[in-house]
Amino acid sequence: MVGEGAEVHESQSTPSQVVERFLDLLRGGDVDRAMELLAVDVEYANVGLLTVHGRERVRRIFRATIGRAASGFDVYVHAISADGSTVLTERTDVLMARRLHIQLWVCGRFEVHDGQIVLWRDYFDRMSLIAANVRGLLGVVFPAARAARPADQG
Repeated sequence: MVGEGAEVHESQSTPSQVVERFLDLLRGGDVDRAMELLAVDVEYANVGLLTVHGRERVRRIFRATIGRAASGFDVYVHAISADGSTVLTERTDVLMARRLHIQLWVCGRFEVHDGQIVLWRDYFDRMSLIAANVRGLLGVVFPAARAARPADQG
């Protein structure tokens, strides 16, 4: 992944580098800089849930969810692959709100044109989403029930 402080002009970056930078910025809580990597008319879809059109709508969602002081986001990219402008990721996303941590396996498809993400589509299993929410809620009361970080899993 592109390290902190690395100044790579996004239009000269590969599509994979743009996606990695985007996820790094979200991980760091820098919603505004992450949104700069989205096209104005981006399509953001969580397949089976909602589709959001437009950078400003996506910004509002992320400010409301990970932009708060007691909230956060982490991501573990297990695999990333690109074919032209299409970037596929296999990752674990962790959504945090105070003591609630919801950890979910996700596959994502990103389309990158001229250094900007024009499509971000995430796929996940609904039963896994339900289980992740239940486990997250149990972890609020019983911290030992929280899912282990993916790096700690064998």
